[in-house]
Amino acid sequence: MDISTILGIGLAFGMIAFGIISNQSSLMTYYNLPSLFITVGGALASTIASHPKEKSFKIVQVMLSTIKEPKVDNIGLVRTLVSFSEKARREGLLSLEENLNDIDDPFMKKAVQLVIDGTDPDLLKNMMETEMDLIEEDIASEKALMDSAGAFAPAYGMIGTLIGLIAMLKTLNNPETLGPGMSVALITTFYGSILSNSVFLPMGEKIGRRATKILRQKQMILEGVLSIQAGENPRVLEEKLKSFLNIQEKTAYEAAVAEAKA
Repeated sequence: MDISTILGIGLAFGMIAFGIISNQSSLMTYYNLPSLFITVGGALASTIASHPKEKSFKIVQVMLSTIKEPKVDNIGLVRTLVSFSEKARREGLLSLEENLNDIDDPFMKKAVQLVIDGTDPDLLKNMMETEMDLIEEDIASEKALMDSAGAFAPAYGMIGTLIGLIAMLKTLNNPETLGPGMSVALITTFYGSILSNSVFLPMGEKIGRRATKILRQKQMILEGVLSIQAGENPRVLEEKLKSFLNIQEKTAYEAAVAEAKA
């Protein structure tokens, strides 16, 4: 679980609640069910309408995905690819077929299968790069979904405010209703700003940043598989793959290798 998503959103709402209470206001003053329906329902409706149903109907699933930590074990991946390289050098590429069922990543499984099938290296590279483009496109569509919701929420907040103002102007001859009416009218804009900046846009940002990690891992897999197919020295392959690791991952990898040798 990615606790930072829950923590960040929780802190945002917590700070808003603190600000309200600090001003000696009641939280219930800021609660208005029709305004909530207009903002949330309107934002979701327009988001669904502006994206293909294959993705827009899964908006809740996309939002929940920001809470789940994606499985990106680059250290284990380097060790696996190096072990595959050593085995291929000893026993030949066909020996890797024994390891296919142990590969969980569909991208890596497909790449290794193509190597076993004797696919031309250039064709293999083109096929897997196309696969990477599709993965990137899928992640980009999820980010676009959240960005759309983040853009529509304040707009519907303004629509709700206009609805409230129109209703308030009908009772303009009664000064006692002006204050409460203006308060209710502004609540919808308040909801739209909170949802956009505390929920939808941060989730979209997280999805976009995760794309970099996921695509870097796929590129590492492709480089490793092509090197195995070319029969490169496992040590050379190891150094090549380590270049994809960040400083923390390199340190952890070196520690794991040293522990295995001890």
